[in-house]
Amino acid sequence: MIKKIGLSILSVAVLVGCVATSNDSTQGNASTGNSAQAISASYDSINTAQLIEHVKVLSSDEFGGRAPSSEGERLTLEYLTEQFTAIGFKPGNGDSFLQEVPLVSIEASSDMTLAIGGKNYQHGTDMVMGSARISELEQLKNSELVFVGYGVNAPEYNWNDYDGLDVKGKTVVILVNDPGFATKDPAIFNGNAMTYYGRWTYKYEEASRQGAEGAIIIHETAPASYGWSVVKNSWTGPQFSFQRDDLNKGRVAVEGWINSSVATELFSRAGLDFDKMKKRAAQGSFNVDMGNLDASITVKNTIKKSVSYNFIATLPGQQKADEHILYSAHWDHLGTDLTKTGDQIYNGARDNATGTAALIEVAEAFSKLPNRPDRSVTFLAVTAEEQGLLGSKFYAANPIIPAAKTVANINMDALNANGKSKDVAVYGLGQSELDNYLTKAALKQDRIISGDPRPAAGIYYRSDHFAFANIGIPALYAKGGSIPADQATADLRLKLDPILSKCYHGLCDEYTKDWDLTGAVEDMQLFFEIGVELSESGVWPQWSKTSEFKR
Repeated sequence: MIKKIGLSILSVAVLVGCVATSNDSTQGNASTGNSAQAISASYDSINTAQLIEHVKVLSSDEFGGRAPSSEGERLTLEYLTEQFTAIGFKPGNGDSFLQEVPLVSIEASSDMTLAIGGKNYQHGTDMVMGSARISELEQLKNSELVFVGYGVNAPEYNWNDYDGLDVKGKTVVILVNDPGFATKDPAIFNGNAMTYYGRWTYKYEEASRQGAEGAIIIHETAPASYGWSVVKNSWTGPQFSFQRDDLNKGRVAVEGWINSSVATELFSRAGLDFDKMKKRAAQGSFNVDMGNLDASITVKNTIKKSVSYNFIATLPGQQKADEHILYSAHWDHLGTDLTKTGDQIYNGARDNATGTAALIEVAEAFSKLPNRPDRSVTFLAVTAEEQGLLGSKFYAANPIIPAAKTVANINMDALNANGKSKDVAVYGLGQSELDNYLTKAALKQDRIISGDPRPAAGIYYRSDHFAFANIGIPALYAKGGSIPADQATADLRLKLDPILSKCYHGLCDEYTKDWDLTGAVEDMQLFFEIGVELSESGVWPQWSKTSEFKR
């Protein structure tokens, strides 16, 4: 998994100076196809007013929260088609702007209860459960509970929480994140920076590989990096998966979450101390039976097969049209919850109407260049990111542009709405030479590069660039950092940041006049400049020698 990288803001500032004065190949040459003045004019054309208008449309109630396979999807794809056609982009998939993504919707009935040791726990408040199997009925019947620590099997770290354990027919109980978060020891996994072993997706995948019948993750806000409301809002209602011939029978029958209060109670009933078990789990491979506790639950699913779409548009290159710079963002969000009273729409203004709007704005900047770049520039808006990066995973497995012809990926997800930053936070700093391009572009804005401001959240594994990185495409994910540009911005953030944080995956993620998208515009200008340089050069950015994604 991810190797150990430790660049402070100070050391990155030194890197900035080195990049600015070096003559290495990552600098490239000035564009031969367009003058510096023309590039500057396109750069300056990216503006707040247009970005806001796109965000307002995409996050409007009319679009209904942009759920896959909904009316909101149709409206979103129509809007993207209109916008990209108007600026002269061509369909990216033959004669179509769309790539079909076959999905299946699995919606668990909310009337379930989880019975453990004779006590019932309620859906939504105590637990959230479901099944990834494409099946109308899945059950646990008196399935023995086993605590497997972090649920990790990582030979390269000499760590196996399933060592000596047969979990067939059993339900594993798992801590969120990985042991590095608990210890903050850089010698354990990646210290405070989450590895993929800490992601909820991995927990279910490994439990399934081990042959468990059920998998339950214990939610705690700090290691998860989000509150219980995110679990409740994100994993209730329709859950999307790929249509598979095996009907996902390789997955555990039931998977889900319990809150930390329920976990503490269950451990106590098993004669175990939850806090002590957590500490022991962080010290090395660990598992323990939870006394005579067993779990029973019936999950009734409504199954609907559907088709969703990735959107892809291209500005063909003049000299090397088969080589592409790939920009990405996910267009989808959580849709509409008709079981709620009052506001029912998860508008997803910041997550990710901002990124989708940014695709349009950056593409328009390219369209304003007098001459097309040598390489093609392609914009990909993917579906079903909120369901586990499904759209980008499908594209990566079925690439329209071969990975070997994709120079780099620049991903935009949940842009900053809290003004300008002095720094640019790079998620996965040190992974590839794309950091050098970003550093050079940031210098022009008198900004510095900083590392991941929330390393424990594992953001590099939580957005669509991860799917491209997994097939060897150098991928950049960055946005304005934590250092406000001035006192006015600092004051705004004191007021606005708690609201933005609370509204993540919430009904209140809506555009308001309090937002300040000037910082988002600066970030988009950086991404545009990087794309121009790569599209006008023959350089292929490389992964760092320590990156697990090196191709």
